[in-house]
Amino acid sequence: MAAAGNNRKGIFIMAPTDRIIDFLVLGGGTAGIVGAKTAAGFGARTVLVEQERTGGDCLWTGCVPSKTLLSAAAQARTLRMQAGQEPDFPAVRERIATAIRTIEPVDTPEALEQAGVEVLSGRVTFTGPGTADLDGRPLRFRQALIATGGAPARPAIPGLDPALTVTSETVWDLAALPDRLAILGGDPIACELGQAFARLGSEVTMIVRSRILAKEIPEAVDIVRESLKADGVKILENTTVAKATSLGDGVRLQLADGTAVDVSTVLLATGRTPRTIGLGLERVGVSLDDRGHVITDSHMRTSNPLIWAAGDVTTHPQFTHLAGVHASVAASNAVLGLRRRISTAVPRVTYTSPEIAAVTSNEDGESALSRTVWHSHLDRAITEDKTDGFTRLLVGRGGRIIGGTIVGPRAGESLAELSLAVHKKLRTSDIAGATHAYPTYSDGVWNAAVLDVRERLASPFTGTAIKVLGRIRRLAIDRRRISSKPGTPPGSGGQ
Repeated sequence: MAAAGNNRKGIFIMAPTDRIIDFLVLGGGTAGIVGAKTAAGFGARTVLVEQERTGGDCLWTGCVPSKTLLSAAAQARTLRMQAGQEPDFPAVRERIATAIRTIEPVDTPEALEQAGVEVLSGRVTFTGPGTADLDGRPLRFRQALIATGGAPARPAIPGLDPALTVTSETVWDLAALPDRLAILGGDPIACELGQAFARLGSEVTMIVRSRILAKEIPEAVDIVRESLKADGVKILENTTVAKATSLGDGVRLQLADGTAVDVSTVLLATGRTPRTIGLGLERVGVSLDDRGHVITDSHMRTSNPLIWAAGDVTTHPQFTHLAGVHASVAASNAVLGLRRRISTAVPRVTYTSPEIAAVTSNEDGESALSRTVWHSHLDRAITEDKTDGFTRLLVGRGGRIIGGTIVGPRAGESLAELSLAVHKKLRTSDIAGATHAYPTYSDGVWNAAVLDVRERLASPFTGTAIKVLGRIRRLAIDRRRISSKPGTPPGSGGQ
């Protein structure tokens, strides 16, 4: 949106010098900022180069504006239902801009400079081992971090007028609420924006190649799908747009199944492409996958041992939290010569209503049992009258927690304990043995852990062992009771 697009070009205050750079960072988004601050904190001469504005997608077009929009849309839905009050879209736009302005200072070049990072404006191209070009000016470096991120993909659809399309980056520039919005794609971004715009009053149609939220388990998706439909979102799954025809007030989308949808605006949410073109990676031996993502090992090192990468430009899942953590690992390993590995526990949250939060581990493919607590039996959910959800743990050998899914209000907050459990290889007995506050939504994690412990105690082998222990204990108590009778000589055993 216009107020959110305050471009801070021109405020980069440092200039290149002939002195060699210890750690050269390409990109000023989350990965670049965290990586640069980490390296500078270890005493390395760190230079960050950003083409446009620091802060990246998360601040300007991703996490901050989208979550503000979701909050504003939820409030608008409540006001419409309780007081018949229609949403004020300009006010929503200003609220988003205010959130960005509030958070922006921590990501500015001035903040980076205070952390010891030099910030340069322009585009970097690698020219050879340890050398790069910054808009015609040479740079020399010892090590580098590629953190150039990604950009929304734009699928080629015959007849579709680009002027009628927006992406996750440009949707914030809309001056007015779209009356008929088509969303191509069914990933978390598509679902979140679809629900938000529907709640604000748009007629929303989602067109999805397979099904929405393809990475999530079907039971979780079913709940969110029904919630989206309840908010007025029309979901067309297992179909694609074959062609488009411009109309006087919008565009007609002809679908592969023969149906047509007339809309005023099309939101393209069909994934992202890495920003690697033009970086000169072939000159420094950095390998890419077939989609152009930088390939790294578990230490975040590329095929060039002196060049590292983090964030959406890599093959790893595209989450802001992963970008920051991976960049920190990369910078620590680069500057200090460590061998830190990235965690195999990968948490993710879709911020629809209700939320879907899940954590998985790619460490191994061991089989798992699932322990599910439906929120119709969760006391906090009952008191809030929001019982459409569940908490499910995936439990491996010996009761080790290897993953899980939570569906419900603030599921992302409840996921924190589960993510720690997966990361630290905790067992359900560890969770069950810890005292949890009552009543909370995170109580679902505890209840699911208790369920697993009880199921394991009920197994034939464990059940037999418990009975034997109980019998031994009863005999011990009986002996003590007999030996404590008045007049029984000590040590006589009651004989």
